[in-house]
This record gives sequence, structure tokens and C-alpha cells, in this order.
Amino acid sequence: MKIKNILISQPTSSGCSPYEEIKEKHGLNIDFIPFIRVEGLSAKDFRAQRINLAEHTAVVFTSRSAIDTFFTLSEELRVTVPDSMKYFCSTEAVALYLQKYIVYRKRKIFFGKGNIPSLIEAVGTKHKSETFLLTLADCYNPDLPKAFEDAGLTFTKAILTRTLNEDLSKVNLKNYQMLIFYTPADVRSLTENFPNFKQNSTLFGTFGKATAAALKEAGLEPCFEAPTPEAPSIAQALTLYLEKEKLS
Repeated sequence: MKIKNILISQPTSSGCSPYEEIKEKHGLNIDFIPFIRVEGLSAKDFRAQRINLAEHTAVVFTSRSAIDTFFTLSEELRVTVPDSMKYFCSTEAVALYLQKYIVYRKRKIFFGKGNIPSLIEAVGTKHKSETFLLTLADCYNPDLPKAFEDAGLTFTKAILTRTLNEDLSKVNLKNYQMLIFYTPADVRSLTENFPNFKQNSTLFGTFGKATAAALKEAGLEPCFEAPTPEAPSIAQALTLYLEKEKLS
């Protein structure tokens, strides 16, 4: 099947993204349409979790929205975040976002390479005695807290954000030969926005084991999954798939 249009369930990518090269090389169109939106919890909803922010010496962030919510809640709950607080982030980009709220100091800010093992590696043995606040979304990846548990780390799971479906009533899925999802919530949004959707010839690409599992639970099958050793990113996985199809 000739792929002409691809939909990626993410905000619009910048012009210097790897997708620009893919579009030019393979002569196709890629639209970025978020299937979900993230909102921070209110102070009232957060209090229901009975978590004392002041009891923690380190915070783990995997998104910018979690950072925004953490500092907003701290202010609303009148909790002073100490200068001694350590921050562990999934990527350098997330870590740099902390500059919006604190002075960026390498001795207290650490980051991984976008995957769970690298985040655990950033903690290492040097910071193993910290008490971590593991900030999560309502539909979080269970592999993250499991990795902290397996590493013998002391942590509290804290839901800071909730994921809501976007209104996709104006999106015509028939225009796309391939849909690419990054989270299980994207799959949920698909099935709830389009309850009568049938896969038929539509191709799917997924990022993360949880997303692939959610897709299969919905009765849909991916044509490729990322990350893999050969393709650690969606862009690389998509490139490999397109090259393979070109040769077949």
C-alpha cells in the first residue's frame, strides 16, 4: 500500500526535526495532531493522595507539565521547596525546563537519555539514599515505579497530572494510511472519539511497550514498534519501515 499521509499524535514538530527529511525523501505528508491534553491536578485533588511534599529530598520528572504542576502545587500548598532538593529528569530537555523555576545547578540536577534504565543510572549509588517523589500522570507507565522498586530506592508515587481526550470530531482518519501513537492514552482517545473505528488497511506505529499493549488490547495491530536496538526513536523506526516497504 502506498503511504501518502501519516498522522502523529503529538504537537507540531519544529522544522528542523528528522521528520522533515523523511517527508522529503519519501514524498509524503506528516500531520501532527495531539490526541490528548494534559492538565495539572488541583490542590484539592492532590491533597486526597495524602502526600507530604516536604518529606522528600529528590523529585523525578518525566515531563514539563509535571514540573509546572509540582511548583504550582508547592505554592498553593505553601510548601517551600528547599535549595537542597535534587531533581532527576528523563531527558536533558526536561531538566533544562527547570530553569523556569530554579537556578540550574549541575550538582543537584541530573538527567537520563529518555529511557528508564538511563534514569536509574543517573540516580546511581551516589543518590540511592534519597527519598524520591516520583511524579506521574494518571495513566503512567508502570515500568517506571517498578524500576525504582527493583533498584531498592525509597519513593512515593504522586499523580500530578491527568490526561484528557482532545476533541477529534474534525479529523478525518480516512485521509491517513498510518497513525503513530506515543502513549496508551492516545489509543484510548482513538477508541472513544471513534467508537466505530475499524483498522482495515490502516497501519499503526507505536512508541513504548505500554502503547503497543494498549493498541493490541483494542483489537488493533502495529506494523512497527519503538524503541528497539535498531530504532530507539519513532523517526528511526518509521524510516526503517519505509525503506523496507520500498524494497518489497
